Amino acid sequence: MALIVQKFGGTSVGSVERIEAVAEHVIKTQQQGHQVVVVLSAMSGETNRLISLAQQIDARPSSRELDVLITTGEQVSIALLAMTIIKRGHSAVSLLADQVGIKTDNMFSKARITEIDTTRLKQELEHNRITIIAGFQGRDEEGNITTLGRGGTDTSAVEIAGALQADECQIYTDVDGVYTTDPRIEPNARRLSHITFPEMLELASVGAKVLQIRSVEAAGRYNVPLRVLSSFSPDNGTLISYEEGKMKNTKVVSGVASVKDEALILVNNVDAKPSNLANILSLLGEHNIEVDMINHLNHSEKKIDYAFTVHTNDCILAEEVLAQHAQNLGGATVEVNANVAKISAVGIGMKSHSGVAGLFFMALAEENIHTLLVSTSEIKISALVEEKYLELAVRALHAKFELESTE
Repeated sequence: MALIVQKFGGTSVGSVERIEAVAEHVIKTQQQGHQVVVVLSAMSGETNRLISLAQQIDARPSSRELDVLITTGEQVSIALLAMTIIKRGHSAVSLLADQVGIKTDNMFSKARITEIDTTRLKQELEHNRITIIAGFQGRDEEGNITTLGRGGTDTSAVEIAGALQADECQIYTDVDGVYTTDPRIEPNARRLSHITFPEMLELASVGAKVLQIRSVEAAGRYNVPLRVLSSFSPDNGTLISYEEGKMKNTKVVSGVASVKDEALILVNNVDAKPSNLANILSLLGEHNIEVDMINHLNHSEKKIDYAFTVHTNDCILAEEVLAQHAQNLGGATVEVNANVAKISAVGIGMKSHSGVAGLFFMALAEENIHTLLVSTSEIKISALVEEKYLELAVRALHAKFELESTE
C-alpha cells in the first residue's frame, strides 16, 4: 500500500463529465490498495470569471477580499467530486484549507504555506476515506483566507504530500509530462521520462509552465517524488526526483524554456557608488517587486548604467518608484522595454561539460539574434532577446543541442 497525493487542475475538472472521469480514476487508485488524497483546482475558467466580477466593482480590488472571492471556486469543485465518488458507493469527504489546518503567511494573493496540521487528514485516511482538499488556499494567523498565487494548487498538493510523507505526488494536468521545450513552438519537442529536481526547478523558474516553481521547491525540500501526467490519457508521464541514475541517454542540455512576461528596466547615469545598486534593489524590494536578471552595461569612473528585468505586471510600478528616487541616485534616468523575452537552456550535464555556452550563443548568432542580457548558473544559461525572436531562438537552441533525439 502506498500513500498517493493526486492533484487535478482546472481543465481536469472543467465539466461534470470531466469530474466523473476524475472520480473513476481516483476510485481505481484506491481499489489498487493505495490511500488517496486529492487536491483540486477550481473548474477551468472559474477563477478568471470571479476576478472579472471583482474588477467590475473595482479595477484594483482589495487583495484580502479578492482572496475571499476566488477561493470559492475550489469549494465548488471539491464538493462536486466528493458527491460523485459517494454516489458510486465509496467513502469521500471534501475539506477546505482551514478544515485541514493549512496555515500561511499574510501575503494575500501570493501567500506561502508555513504549516500543515495532518491530524484531520490522518483520521480520514484511517477510515479509508478519499480525502478531497481545496488547493490554492490557506489561512493566516488571524484567520484570514489567503491564496497561493496562480498555479498554487500544485504547491498545495506537494506541501500536503510532504507533510504526510506520501510515497508520490502526482500532478494531473492537460499535458502528459515535461517536454524538452514547448511543443507548440517546436513540434519536434520530446517528452522526458525523468528529470531531476534541480533541472525542473531551473526550467520552472525560466518559463516552463508545467509546474509552479514553489511546488518544485517544496518537492525537492521534502524529497517527494513528483510525477506529471495527463488527466485525459494517463500513462507514466514524467518523474521528477533526485535520482540522476534513472535518466537514460542523458544529454548535456535537458530542455529549452522561454518566457515573455518580463520587462527590461534600464537605470542610466547612476552615480558610481557601491551603495546605489543596493539602494535600487532595496527600493524595489520594499514594493514586493522581484528582480530577475541583472547586469551593468556601461561603467565609467563617475557613472554606471544598470539593467535588470522584472515581471511585466510590475514594470510600471518599478518605473514609478525608481523615477521618484532618481535624484538620490545622482540624477539617473529610467527606461522600460516590455518587448523582450528570456530564452534559457537547462541541463544537469552542464556541470561536467565545457563548451555549452559556446553552442548556446552560436545557435543565436547563426539566426542573427542579438542578446540584451545574459545570466548563468551551474546548470542554466539564459539570454534576454527581443520578443519577436522568441520562437526562432527556441527552435534554434532545440536543434543545436539535438534535443529531438534520445541518443
